[in-house]
Amino acid sequence: MTHIAIGAHHPWLTAVENVLGHVLAIIIGFVMMIVGLALGVTLIMLPVGLVIGLTGVALFVGGLFAHIGRDA
Repeated sequence: MTHIAIGAHHPWLTAVENVLGHVLAIIIGFVMMIVGLALGVTLIMLPVGLVIGLTGVALFVGGLFAHIGRDA
């Protein structure tokens, strides 16, 4: 039995996967920024909030400006 890659016959499927990956990265990054901001309000959780918030910013910006479908 021959196995054929799905993406080879359906390029639209690959494009949809790439776009959904970016949308998911944007949403998760935004949520992480909000959580980081909420944690940063309390002084004791400020270091944790900073790390989570900045990671969220990096994920959000990466989701917005990364090239879709480009191999590294």
